[in-house]
Amino acid sequence: MTGGRPRRAPQRGGELEADYIIVGAGSAGATLAARLSEDPRVTVLLLEAGGPDRALELHVPAAFKKLFRSAYDWGYDTVTQPELEGRRIFWPRGKTLGGSSSLNAMMWVRGFAADYDEWAEAAGERWSWDAVLPVLRRIENVQDAVDSSLGRSGPQTVEGQRDPRPHTAAFLEAARELGYDITEANLPTGQGFSQTMVTQHRGARASTADTYLRPAAARPNLRVVTNAHVRRVTFADASDGEPRATGVYVDIAGTTRHARARREVILCGGAINTPQTLMLSGIGPADELAEVGIRTLVDSPEVGKNLQDHLVAGLAPAAIAGTLYGAERPSELLRYLATRRGMLTSNVAEAYGFVRTDVASHAGMPEGLPDIEIIFAAAPYVGEGLVPLPGEGITVGAILLRPRSRGSIRLASSDPHTHPLIDPAYLSDPEGTDAATLHAGLEVCERLIATSALGAVTTGSWVQPEGGERMTSAERIELSMRRYSHTLYHPVGTARMGTDAASVVDPKLRVRGVSGLRVADASVMPTIIRGHTHAPAIVIGEIAADLLRRENPVRTSRVP
Repeated sequence: MTGGRPRRAPQRGGELEADYIIVGAGSAGATLAARLSEDPRVTVLLLEAGGPDRALELHVPAAFKKLFRSAYDWGYDTVTQPELEGRRIFWPRGKTLGGSSSLNAMMWVRGFAADYDEWAEAAGERWSWDAVLPVLRRIENVQDAVDSSLGRSGPQTVEGQRDPRPHTAAFLEAARELGYDITEANLPTGQGFSQTMVTQHRGARASTADTYLRPAAARPNLRVVTNAHVRRVTFADASDGEPRATGVYVDIAGTTRHARARREVILCGGAINTPQTLMLSGIGPADELAEVGIRTLVDSPEVGKNLQDHLVAGLAPAAIAGTLYGAERPSELLRYLATRRGMLTSNVAEAYGFVRTDVASHAGMPEGLPDIEIIFAAAPYVGEGLVPLPGEGITVGAILLRPRSRGSIRLASSDPHTHPLIDPAYLSDPEGTDAATLHAGLEVCERLIATSALGAVTTGSWVQPEGGERMTSAERIELSMRRYSHTLYHPVGTARMGTDAASVVDPKLRVRGVSGLRVADASVMPTIIRGHTHAPAIVIGEIAADLLRRENPVRTSRVP
């Protein structure tokens, strides 16, 4: 091949073959596909199990909960959780271009430097804060950035809230009333309470499908196939004895086809789908694979293990008018369509803050780091977002930032269309630290609700728990934690990276025991960050692209 000549990806209806096959078009996968296809000399095939991201609800910020249990959602549920009154917890995950970045709450919360330095302890300096910060700045296009550490020219637009509810200002004033610092969001140090920065562009959602994939769509070397459900990775025996990934079997339009990878296959399905695909491909705990009749290719006991997630428990007092209860009025839709202003620009969770409870020191958490994130919603966020808003209200919730409990993803069947068994094992740590921490976080929520600032915008009645005005604070906290808590949609860790032989992938994201196969998504995170997982997932996609470009340079012939 002569240098610089573009290679064309296979056309629709032709052979499915490319240099790189990427499975999953979410936060990391869309990023990786766009970055690799910047080189016209390589071809990229991106396979997404869901359909295109055409629905209006995918682009109107406040409409995101309407996507739950829809065609754009995998619609997962956990197994029963003994510490949460035996409930199954709904786990929405994006099933469309952009993945979960197309139906999340758009919060851009980087996390703390210490989170990434902890990754570096497990997987090397490439994952340290000093190494990751330039990548974050490469990603970000922060509007009206006030700190030099924030990126200003990247593909991912990040904005402030366009029309926050007046209740949000009252929440921040409540935090100030209790002595907490009010700071700008995403500062490298000294993060306190902030108004949320959101992944929006001029009031519309800016998913990775919008920010990475769409600008790359015209490249002849990139092919994106939707409604393409990958069954498993295929392998060939290599001369060195290590099986090499050759492609994937994928279901498209009722037919199973073999997509061939000339160089590598990269799994970007996230913390549920990636371990499921690995196990369906024979890479996982041998005893578990045998239970569902799958021949073991690589006995990798940690595949599907180390599952971590942020559990959130919220208190919802009734509020005076002006919350998002009125967001579905026709006038608000007309205002949004005409001006990109109004309630429908809200991400619902309009503010948040980091706190350190007394439990943190007792549990040995390093000084200066929070163990709880307080989140504020300008609406009563009840029923895991699946029920209509019952009335005017707000939510003040506590997020367990660094759970000690560890869960798992297991195969329920060898059928790739059967949902796996998801067990986050919430609040199951033997020492009870997780429950104690969340209880302490909810005590902070109670104190915030009791301030004069929030008292001025609430009524004294309660939306959740119903009848809360007749309960003690302790009773409301216990109900919130056990009966009403739910996921914050941040599963990670099920294909962890590390330098140790037991890790699923090495620091370069290569799956141990095989060649030509990598993982680039939230499943590789060794530990969950004290923040939200969208930003670091994009970071992982960017770093994966850097690694692949360095390790697989395109050979070009010299022109005499």
